[in-house]
Amino acid sequence: MPFPAAGGAVVGQRAAKVIRFAYHGCTNRPFYHIVVMRKRTPRQGHVIEQLGTYDPMVNVHGEKLVALNTERINHWIGQGAGISTSCAVLLGLSGLLPIHPRSYMTAWRSRRSSAKEEKAEAAS
Repeated sequence: MPFPAAGGAVVGQRAAKVIRFAYHGCTNRPFYHIVVMRKRTPRQGHVIEQLGTYDPMVNVHGEKLVALNTERINHWIGQGAGISTSCAVLLGLSGLLPIHPRSYMTAWRSRRSSAKEEKAEAAS
């Protein structure tokens, strides 16, 4: 059995794997690696493979930057790896998976709050 890409410990074949975020930012500046880990590993635990990065902070052009290795993500999904909810939302927005229901709920809430703000401005 080959060693994991990140080096370190040998990971068993039967252990449940999950695609999720690993936090690599600092205070007030979050940055995430999209990684494959064993399901019971802590967030900063041993990484089997890094599949991409996500920067949730908006840059000067109003963009949130995402880099994905779609070929390896499809490989791990085919191997039966689970996907965390936050990663499923991001992969749905990128077009790799169907759009997650949480995305629809977030859009609905933001439309509703903007409509309330417009009504308040019109009334005053």
